Amino acid sequence: MIGKHARITGLSGNEIFFLERMGYRPGQLCVGNSVVALGVARGIGAGLSTLGGGEIEEVTRLVHDGRTRAYDRMMEEARGYGGAGLTGVSFDLVNHGGNLEFITIGSTIHRKAVAAGDAGSDAVQFSTSADVAKLYCQVDAGFRPMRFVFGNVAYSIGVGGTIRGGLRSLARGEVPQYTEIFDHTRHLALSRIMDEAKRCGANAVVGIETTITPLLGAQEMMMVGTASHHPLIDAFDLKPVTSDMTNEELWNMANVGFLPIRLVMGVSVYSLGLKGGIFSALQSLGGGEVQGLTEILYEARERALARIEDDAERCGADEVVGVKTNIYDLGGGLIEFMAIGTAVKRVEGARTQSAALPPQAVLQDRETFVDASDSRGATVNIASSSAASARRTQGGPLAIIVFILVMAFYLFRIFGHH
Repeated sequence: MIGKHARITGLSGNEIFFLERMGYRPGQLCVGNSVVALGVARGIGAGLSTLGGGEIEEVTRLVHDGRTRAYDRMMEEARGYGGAGLTGVSFDLVNHGGNLEFITIGSTIHRKAVAAGDAGSDAVQFSTSADVAKLYCQVDAGFRPMRFVFGNVAYSIGVGGTIRGGLRSLARGEVPQYTEIFDHTRHLALSRIMDEAKRCGANAVVGIETTITPLLGAQEMMMVGTASHHPLIDAFDLKPVTSDMTNEELWNMANVGFLPIRLVMGVSVYSLGLKGGIFSALQSLGGGEVQGLTEILYEARERALARIEDDAERCGADEVVGVKTNIYDLGGGLIEFMAIGTAVKRVEGARTQSAALPPQAVLQDRETFVDASDSRGATVNIASSSAASARRTQGGPLAIIVFILVMAFYLFRIFGHH
């Protein structure tokens, strides 16, 4: 199979421009896949975990192992072609009638000094989630790529958490049960990508991208990035530093003397409350400002940003940059506010190799083939995750509360006659 598409590359014309500047030539498109099924035994275990709430370990392991096998097969194909490294590594997920296919794709690059077809003398030394233009930014900012890494967690609020949170959500304000579950699971994904980077000897994970996807009756949060090494970075608390800055942002910050310390997140889940919900509904009918909703969204935003501020202070950061804010409608009058950014610190000697980036570095390759006929299985970026997906996955407390009230009514009717 190796060698049948030796002239096919996934690299764009913009990327090939940067390869020339870096002394490389384009290599071959490499693909690895793995098809998995949850199975009856694990399905029962996952179902019970879903009821309990928190991480669904069976699903987390299944997805992690499937992606790992796909990645390993892609790397095996890449080693057959040779090359200095593998760029643009990404995951795809396709649902085949309940069986999940994990697909990993990347493209090799070769040193120009190595003759085409001489694979043995050009062993694959690194893999990265960055395309070549982004890789140029990383390398010029002083980061040496080592390995594509990822961390994931599958999670659910669960019946217990939903009941407790649902009862708590009858009152206005933050719902600690939901906040704790969401905050814990989001940080689990981050800790796992850091662990992968530490195992390969990296002191940084840069270019982290986060996706949240409905999966097997739960939700999965996944982070992918590039484990790297920078000579001026001392691992924070003996763990690799993390950054979700774009690679262009990373270059710009290094150019003015700043390096990343930690990706920071703040989460807050709030409820409008039963009474507040009724008043807001009435205000909506009348038009004008919906004061209750205005206040609760402001409070949730302030709470999440305060948690980022606390994180930044603990790690000695000078600033938190690139903060992105997201609001999710969880249903039942609950909203989650999430803020995510990168804490940075001025570091003596931090700089870029070039004084300015080429204009091609900020060009975005435009998608020229779009199939909108079926979006099932596509991952969802954290900035555009739909409220409908969250509601389908979490259900919100309202359905649980209604169920409890209905059951209580019928039990009262049954036993009230005796």
